[in-house]
Amino acid sequence: MIFLFVFLLGSILGSFLNVCIYRLPKKESILSPPSHCPHCGEPIRFYDNIPILSYLLLGGKCRHCKEHISLRYPVVEGLSGLLSLALFIKYSLTAQFLLLLLFAAALIIITFIDLDYQIIPDIISIPGIFLGIGASFFIPIMSWFESLFGILIGGGFLLLVAIGYKWLTGREGMGGGDIKLLAMVGAWLGWKAIPFILFSSSLIGVLIGGGTGLMKKRGLRSRIPFGPFLSISSIIYIFFGPEIISWYIAL
Repeated sequence: MIFLFVFLLGSILGSFLNVCIYRLPKKESILSPPSHCPHCGEPIRFYDNIPILSYLLLGGKCRHCKEHISLRYPVVEGLSGLLSLALFIKYSLTAQFLLLLLFAAALIIITFIDLDYQIIPDIISIPGIFLGIGASFFIPIMSWFESLFGILIGGGFLLLVAIGYKWLTGREGMGGGDIKLLAMVGAWLGWKAIPFILFSSSLIGVLIGGGTGLMKKRGLRSRIPFGPFLSISSIIYIFFGPEIISWYIAL
């Protein structure tokens, strides 16, 4: 019952994350007006706003205009619920659980906005950097110094990559949003996480992005957002990073 309750709380959080994902790129308030259909603008009643369940009961359509509602909404709610449950199982009801849930929520928002618009909003990443420094005082596995060094290593490395790529090719290859995102990741997870996250996100990017580009006959130069890969790698590091690194070193 506790696990079910934690999942439900996470999915409710996911419902709010959907609001952020939809409104932040449009520079709309996330508080007002209340949730409404993106097609007809009709306010969504509370009984039609139950995470995941309402979407299934309504067949993925608005009750009023019958227009299709994106599958992304229950996906985000379910993903948020599962991450909440997984973090609770790993850390139980501690400050570390609550803080890392907040970090994971920010990564979900960033991932889906970057997928839709290929931007990473500063309103998430920049405050996230300072929150990560503050969180380091409550996360026992990391000191504030490691957090600060993580910002320097994470943001600084991608900044050098971006400058070098533009110098060699004359084209923008790495957006400023990615640089600030990795700085935020460094603030939350420390500098030791940066090599793992850079390597794994690059590998995932090549496999997924390169495969997608070849399927669409765009080749390996097709433009893909890097933020989702950094976010996925950060989540992997939270749960398995130190173990994977130890296994690799043992080889």
